[in-house]
Amino acid sequence: MSLPFGAEQGRQAAWRRASFCASGECVEVAQQNGMIFMRDSKEPDARALQYTTEEWRSFVRGVKAGEFDDLG
Repeated sequence: MSLPFGAEQGRQAAWRRASFCASGECVEVAQQNGMIFMRDSKEPDARALQYTTEEWRSFVRGVKAGEFDDLG
């Protein structure tokens, strides 16, 4: 689900990226008000994607199970 996540909210969130991100140009995630937000680190003021905790957990389970391995 893609919803606006304002720049002001974005500054308040504790954004983090994977330790595998060597270039600094990676996906960042944050948790705020029971929701998970994801953004492109190159465009921190752009719209972030927003997910419920259950949607995020489902995605992470899929990644760990190899459901997306054919994409990369």
